[in-house]
Amino acid sequence: MKTICLYFQVHQPFRFRRYRFFDIGHDHYYYDDYSNESILHKVAQKCYLPANTILYNLIKEYGSRFKVSFSISGTAIDQFRLYAPEVLESFKKLAKTGYVEFLAETYAHSLSSLINREEFEAQVTKHRETIKEIFGQTPTVFRNTELVYSDEIGAMIADMGFKTVVTEGAKHILGWKSPNYVYCNAINPRLKVLLRNFKLSDDISFRFSNKSWNEYPLTADKYVAWLNALDKKEQTVNIFMDYETFGEHQDQNTGIFEFLKALPRAVFSRSSYHFATPSDVADRHQPIAAISALHPISWADEERDISAWLGNELQQAAFNKLYSLRQLVLKNNEAQIWEDWKNLQTADHFYYMSTKVLSDGEVHKYFNPYDSPYDAFINYMNILSDFEIRLKQEQKMPSDPAYLMKLLEEKERIIEDLSKQIPPNISSKTPSKTLKTKTMKKEATKAKKEQVAPAEKNAKTAEKAPAKKTVKKTTAKKTAAKKATAKPAAKKTTAKKTAKKTTAKKAAPKKTAAKKTTAKKTAKPAAKKAVAKKAAPKKAAAKK
Repeated sequence: MKTICLYFQVHQPFRFRRYRFFDIGHDHYYYDDYSNESILHKVAQKCYLPANTILYNLIKEYGSRFKVSFSISGTAIDQFRLYAPEVLESFKKLAKTGYVEFLAETYAHSLSSLINREEFEAQVTKHRETIKEIFGQTPTVFRNTELVYSDEIGAMIADMGFKTVVTEGAKHILGWKSPNYVYCNAINPRLKVLLRNFKLSDDISFRFSNKSWNEYPLTADKYVAWLNALDKKEQTVNIFMDYETFGEHQDQNTGIFEFLKALPRAVFSRSSYHFATPSDVADRHQPIAAISALHPISWADEERDISAWLGNELQQAAFNKLYSLRQLVLKNNEAQIWEDWKNLQTADHFYYMSTKVLSDGEVHKYFNPYDSPYDAFINYMNILSDFEIRLKQEQKMPSDPAYLMKLLEEKERIIEDLSKQIPPNISSKTPSKTLKTKTMKKEATKAKKEQVAPAEKNAKTAEKAPAKKTVKKTTAKKTAAKKATAKPAAKKTTAKKTAKKTTAKKAAPKKTAAKKTTAKKTAKPAAKKAVAKKAAPKKAAAKK
């Protein structure tokens, strides 16, 4: 009997606030609380709560005949606990039915599997324990961030005790093969591999409301007819998508919830298919062959590789710099350091730095809270620089007085080099070389005056007699800085900006890069990006 495996990914990143160069060393709070809370509430009301209610009612109606599976990132779970505990309760209610399976993934929704095995295993272990604690299940099926997979990653997953992994049915690894079979890892055959049927998945997640699509409108009966047209010998049809497809990426007015409600009845009345979880599929079917992926694949963009996150120099520089700090993090016991380390690793931050164009570029822009990939890079590197200073101060390591100057020069070089390689229409808001240089010089001049290493301050204080004046001056500066960056004030400012989003866009023609970014940065997420992942256009558009 052939099976339909429904799997939904749930993810929300912690979005960063506009973090200026002059905040480095002074303000250690990085998060846009207003955007994070408002976006989560919005998606909870439009997607998570109504969709969970529909699934629960379907399970009550059909019992064991209807099953689904989820993977919920650790950052999404953290935000549910902070802002919407009722969402977490609705997932717990589904778990108690016994017909919903929860998969494991990296806690931070990170790309650690590509660079550091120890970090990858630590995050997976933490996520596995969290799923056990909340839902009472110990996951045996693994889903890597963005379905990133390779032979080597698969072998690591098998070594951790997982029996099955889900990933993308990318054409370049399948060749003439069908994604509708169970395969196994090329290095460790004990790991079963379930491949996403990207066409049938994207018909729902991406094309459902597209009125120019020749199959519009899509009904449950039509969808089941397509399932019946598949080869009778095939074992399973894996329909994987972002959960935010329902109600968020595809608004409820498109009829997406009615489609979800009608699908099980159409399947049971018009086909011989039945629904199964990934574990059920793996238990019932033996692999027909090994599937080899020498290089990492994913479910993003036309290439189905990792170029959505690590395809340009901006992304690679930020990614490598981040993981170069891991050893310093391991020596630190401060809870906030570990919390920031987790959130800095979330893949979305690198996704925002993508400079892709055409259809993939449009999808990236849809999910990007920044005006351009350059703004995303600069903001992230400013935060990362402050994070590094905190790590070194904690370890009492001497700071390089010229560190921030070097940082500015390096960022300018990378942006200038990359600007030469891509079309000018990547973003109308991309800063010109003259404007960037002028801004950088202005920042550098002020940085020389304000950014003094702690070790040097102590030395000067010890040598000079009028130490009291120096202390008073420094204290005054620090107090002013703290008042200027106080959290409540930041939230209030953000709210104002959000309310005046349209005005800000029209009224900010070509001022300095710093002013332009400040005027719009925090307004974007609430208006432009309702969900970070990836959310479906992100994957769906990429997966056509």
